[in-house]
Amino acid sequence: MRFLTRSLIGLALLSLTLGLLGYGVLVLQSALQDRAERDAAPRSQRERVYTAPVSRIVPQDIAPELVAYGELRSLRSVELRAPAAGWISETHPDLRDGRTIRAGEVVLRIDPAGAETALATAEADLAEAETVFADAERAYTLAQDELAAATAQAELRFQALTRQIDLRDRGFGSDAAVETAALAEAAIRQTVLAQRQAVADAETRIEQAQTDVARQTIDLEDARRQLAETIIRAPFDGAFTNVSAEVGTRVSQAEQLATLIDPSQLEASFRLASGQYLRLLTEDSDLSPAKVSISLDVQGADIVTNGALTGVAAQVAEGLTGRQLFATLENTRGFQPGDFVTVTVTEPVLREVVELPAAALTPDGAVMALTNDDRLEAVPVTLLRRQGDFVLVDAKPVADREVVTQLTPVLGAGIKVRPIRPIDETANATGASVTSATMVALDDARRAELVALVERSTRFGQTAKDRLLTRLRQDEVPAELITRIESRAGG
Repeated sequence: MRFLTRSLIGLALLSLTLGLLGYGVLVLQSALQDRAERDAAPRSQRERVYTAPVSRIVPQDIAPELVAYGELRSLRSVELRAPAAGWISETHPDLRDGRTIRAGEVVLRIDPAGAETALATAEADLAEAETVFADAERAYTLAQDELAAATAQAELRFQALTRQIDLRDRGFGSDAAVETAALAEAAIRQTVLAQRQAVADAETRIEQAQTDVARQTIDLEDARRQLAETIIRAPFDGAFTNVSAEVGTRVSQAEQLATLIDPSQLEASFRLASGQYLRLLTEDSDLSPAKVSISLDVQGADIVTNGALTGVAAQVAEGLTGRQLFATLENTRGFQPGDFVTVTVTEPVLREVVELPAAALTPDGAVMALTNDDRLEAVPVTLLRRQGDFVLVDAKPVADREVVTQLTPVLGAGIKVRPIRPIDETANATGASVTSATMVALDDARRAELVALVERSTRFGQTAKDRLLTRLRQDEVPAELITRIESRAGG
């Protein structure tokens, strides 16, 4: 009896268990069916809207700037070399590297003993030559006097011969007397010839003496010049470099002793690409008088001066390209030869252009313009210049339209955006350049939305989140920061 009771109780429990399992299966089937129907039903999705900084395009006249790098060099420099060999007997007290000297001051002296001896010898030789010349002149005068006397005597002998011939013809003379007169006349004629030769020899001696005097005069001037060259003077105001001269040092002829540089007359030598150089030429192929700014970075503080283009190298050096240009400096204060400087050359003005951040230009040369329904439209523009982080483009295709100034990978044609405009729109309307550092004033709702994006984002670390939240609590937030938050956290 007890066995039957236990069997009935077990059968009842089994039936209850099976019933509960069947009910659980039915509930599970019903839940799965409801979920499938719910997933199959169409869901309405909200279009994602991105934030983008925009600015209105106002055509302007802008003078582009070329930035190049070059080196300063002095327009006046001279190597001081020894004109003759000798011992250095005296030097200027400031004959040291970096010291300055005034024009006309004595740089150094070379022992003048040898030059003084040569000068005294040249003076003695000239005096001797002048004595010989004076003697030649006296001999010439005597030779002329002797010639005059011989000529007068020849005339008398000719008259005597004529008289003897006349007497013989009249019968009062003899042939012997005529012959004697003829021989005397011939002898005196020979004497006249000899005296003429003496005069010619005297003239030759004078000419030789004159040549000797001229030669000795030249030697004397050369000796005086050599003596003067033992003193080396500064040809202009300048500073010394590469100094090797010291008192007591023996130098050879033409040995370099120092270099004198004029630091007040400097020019910048820099190189431009051939295309950039062509933009600086006038219609007559002359170099335009472009404005030049030359700056030197000295521990973060720039030394700036204006300059002017002066010329271009006549030929391209071997192994180099482009064109080498030169510009003079108006003010050389703070500059030195050898400084590495930045040269900014102002090009001719471009009409109806606009300056945009380089990030506003797509790889295919277009900008994203805003339509009436706040969607983006790709507008091709002509790139005219690149200037650092900015570009100059033709403003006519997008004149008076708003364009995105900071493109991100998620922005493209047809994307709907929430435009962020500069607080001071008048700054751009009056010709100010468009920049990417636009500050935006946030209302409470917009600020809360951005804070929520940062807090639930998993792409920012905790340190980055704290920094971003601190920035978002400020009254004005950079537009670039808002764009970065929305592109990385999802907006």
